[in-house]
Amino acid sequence: MNNNTRTTTIITGTSSGIGLDLARALLKKGGNVVINGRNSEKLSAVAAELDAEDRIASVAGNIGNSETGVALVRAAVRGFGRVDVLVNNAGTFAPKPFVDVTEEELDGYLHGNLRGTYLMTQAVVRQMKLQGDGGAIVNIGTVLINHAIGSFPASAPLVSKGGVHALTVSLAAELAADNIRVNMVAPGVVRTPLQGDDVDAYGGLALLNRVAESEEISEAVLYLIEAAFVTGHILPVDGGFITGRS
Repeated sequence: MNNNTRTTTIITGTSSGIGLDLARALLKKGGNVVINGRNSEKLSAVAAELDAEDRIASVAGNIGNSETGVALVRAAVRGFGRVDVLVNNAGTFAPKPFVDVTEEELDGYLHGNLRGTYLMTQAVVRQMKLQGDGGAIVNIGTVLINHAIGSFPASAPLVSKGGVHALTVSLAAELAADNIRVNMVAPGVVRTPLQGDDVDAYGGLALLNRVAESEEISEAVLYLIEAAFVTGHILPVDGGFITGRS
């Protein structure tokens, strides 16, 4: 990965929550950031809030459509010359009993969470291979792949996120020869707009008896971006959720 210039990172799903906090952290470290979200007005407001015009590019669009990934890479190269890091943060997640999930809902999760991550990663890996000096990819998953909760049925989003877990391990092996590292952060419950106002009700699931803050997930992502000898790793950041159920 390039060490001679500012690091350029593409972050999907940057309009709020983990993605927005990560953008702040990377800008604070002096990097360039390409942000993405489906709502162009909201994305523009986020870019203004981040207040680093010379180090931000933004591309609105649904990552489930291949042209969005191509546009994000194009914006990074046009604005900053290269792509060093991809964080596949965009995604949706909500509970619903298995038998009540509609075909449209299932397709929506597969389109946004799995297809979107797959196509976005393809676009970035093509550019990284052209550059020839490696890179880092960090996916956002969930610890519920390993330890589901009976009272929180979420088969549809979990199926899509399970595919991203598998993609992480597979690409780590396939892309190692190109010095492209692929890892994943698997959060427990995180305080983000996605979780709603009653998120603290889930705090007792963790040994630390609270939910995570978005900054704590960002810290784990930053570690995996910079950990030069780590690939194929799925890092739980769950306050002891998995440990408490082993």
